[in-house]
Amino acid sequence: MTVRVLIVDDQALFREALATLLEVQPEIDVVGEAANGEEAVRLCAELRPDVALMDLRMPVLDGIAATARLRAEQPGVRVLALTTFDDDEDVFAALRAGAVGYLLKDVSSTRLVEALVAAERGESVLQPSVAAKLVARVARLPAETPRPSATPLSERELEVVRLLADGRSNREIAKTLFLAEGTVKNLVTSVLSKLQVRDRTQAALRAKELGLF
Repeated sequence: MTVRVLIVDDQALFREALATLLEVQPEIDVVGEAANGEEAVRLCAELRPDVALMDLRMPVLDGIAATARLRAEQPGVRVLALTTFDDDEDVFAALRAGAVGYLLKDVSSTRLVEALVAAERGESVLQPSVAAKLVARVARLPAETPRPSATPLSERELEVVRLLADGRSNREIAKTLFLAEGTVKNLVTSVLSKLQVRDRTQAALRAKELGLF
């Protein structure tokens, strides 16, 4: 099965180049292009892509507002932010709006394809610098009401959660730890359950909160 992708960017040359790059990848099917967030919302309703590869700073309707609309109106479409900027305001606004991942435009083609495949599965995919920002933000938060203690993680699960905090995909974790990708998926599921969180980003933040790395 291929991942159906809609490319959203206001720069026509970049859209065309990215479409050319992705169309030769067997895992990806580029179903359309949009020049702004308003057009992206309309085309998502028509084309039903699996993932909208979303720039953030665009005219008419920016990528953050478009992401929030897609989350409300078309929750089946995953949004993966792809932008030039990684300042705190953009990062946290995009993730709050519902983006499942955040990458910069200097990402490699291999990493981008892996991120699109992971996003289609609902996995959080973060640029390492973005993952570091999230961890730093949590470290600055005031102490909250104590939460129930998490079930202790195994050594292997600790290795996995540390790599999650670096923004690694399941495939990258599997390569790093010399494990099958299916084994990594099972370990991630176990980590989420033990840490009592819903997704990979929350797992990294919860692990930081517990002092696991």
